[in-house]
Amino acid sequence: MQDQAHVRHQEVLNIIETMSSSDLASSMYSGSYTSSTSLSMLPAEPQIFYGQESELAEILRHFNQDTPRIAILGAGGMGKTSLARTALHHKDITTKYRSNRFFSACDTASSKVELASVIGAHLGIKTGKDLTQAVLRHFSDAPASLLILDNLETLWEPVESRKEIEEFLSRLTDISTLALLVTMRGAERPAKVQWTRPFLLPLGPLSQEAARNMFIEITDDRHSMEEVDQVLHLTDNMPLSISLLAHLVDMEDCSIILSRWETEKTSLISEGSDRRSNLELSISLSLSSPQITSIPHSQDLLALLSILPDGLSDVELKQSKFPIKDILGCKTALLRTALAYIDDHKHLKVLVPIREYMGRCFPPTDKMIRPLLAHFHEL
Repeated sequence: MQDQAHVRHQEVLNIIETMSSSDLASSMYSGSYTSSTSLSMLPAEPQIFYGQESELAEILRHFNQDTPRIAILGAGGMGKTSLARTALHHKDITTKYRSNRFFSACDTASSKVELASVIGAHLGIKTGKDLTQAVLRHFSDAPASLLILDNLETLWEPVESRKEIEEFLSRLTDISTLALLVTMRGAERPAKVQWTRPFLLPLGPLSQEAARNMFIEITDDRHSMEEVDQVLHLTDNMPLSISLLAHLVDMEDCSIILSRWETEKTSLISEGSDRRSNLELSISLSLSSPQITSIPHSQDLLALLSILPDGLSDVELKQSKFPIKDILGCKTALLRTALAYIDDHKHLKVLVPIREYMGRCFPPTDKMIRPLLAHFHEL
């Protein structure tokens, strides 16, 4: 906590030292600016960050351009927000944007008007019925700024709000001095924005080395590497799962947690109140995505994949007699929401934590399993 306070204090001092009088004048045009207030509303820099150094470096390279527009994509629990927060506090970013860095969580908004209000609150704009124009005017008149929109998928995925959100993003990115960084679960970027190329690939699981380092950073190194690897196997190196299990191990022990997992599965790490401390809540949010609910049988395919560690190939999907309507459309829905992925062997697969959750909460029905058994019997 003291380290974070020191970092914030130093950032304010650096801003004061480096800002010219003209900078101060231009930033105070609305009467709402104070550097300390702006910084105090930023989320803290993550204290533990492993395995996404190459993605961070790529983001920083994009920021060598004048106004990058970057989307951090990936499944829930892959560390999108942590990566964005790490970039937010990187010295290159703080030097370039100083106090003109803004971080808005989108999961509290349900429309473009509400999103504008959330952003406006961070800018210090007085409340009003619709702050869209005020927000656009603020950024148009302000010095070079960075806006991070976290969990943008909550607004973009619903069909009823997608058009207005894309239009708002388009107008934001028309501002030549405004850099935009968004985090979204899934594998799609909103239209109407000229995203900086090359695109940042959707985040995937950590390498084994990075996963071990993250685990040991939380638990200390008193556990045998064999037990650590057994615990990590349960996570498929998904950052959220690693963090939640590591904190449990820190309070108990690897052997105890491994034993509890046999009966409790993902419920073991699902006692938190939000998506960042509750694995099952994070997965259920993806399952409730309009892209999944609009294709009902996609959840049936996910349930089927949950009992197939090696996944299914396209040939198997096409030749099987699973009672799943538009099975390739279901596959696309799972890929778009990052609930499933394609491995190096071109198989459609699901990560262990999602498999365990589906197996516990939404197991495949006998109607689904019988054709599967018949299919493998014919091989």
